[in-house]
Amino acid sequence: MEIHKTSSLAEIAAIVSTALTKANVIAVLTGGGVVTVYSENEYQSDDLDFISPASSQKLEETMSQIGFAKEGRYFIHPNTNYYVEFPPSPLMIGEQYIDYKECTVQKIGELELHILTPTLCVMDRLASFYHWNDRQSLDQAVMVAKRHPIDFKKVKSWSIKEKQQKKYQDFLERMQN
Repeated sequence: MEIHKTSSLAEIAAIVSTALTKANVIAVLTGGGVVTVYSENEYQSDDLDFISPASSQKLEETMSQIGFAKEGRYFIHPNTNYYVEFPPSPLMIGEQYIDYKECTVQKIGELELHILTPTLCVMDRLASFYHWNDRQSLDQAVMVAKRHPIDFKKVKSWSIKEKQQKKYQDFLERMQN
């Protein structure tokens, strides 16, 4: 599948994910791109953050095979305004390490996108709210939680470990609105 001007964020993410998988690279979509996928574009991110333990050389080789060029810390493609970044590994949400096996694979047409589960996405967005008081991330967590089944026991347990019970209550109150 090629990247076109009309390709959606989810399609581009799936193209990147599939190319990485074919190159035997483990990589999981995280951050705002996941919110875009799970909110059916209500929230629109302009970047794709993949966490991968692969070497930067392996990532650069694979990305160049699908038309991306490295510019600084980003990978840019001439046919899209979306850009790809590989924040440092390991995969963590707040202070908790996440095993790549905890993530999920979503089919996008014939392609496979390795992505945080909806529950992990909510935790990821809440981590930004908890630690940086990012209200937009709280809104994103609510967007995803209202559209997908979420393991609230897991989110609550993680929130307690992050020492964020009060802000977890803010999240629950926002869910009621």
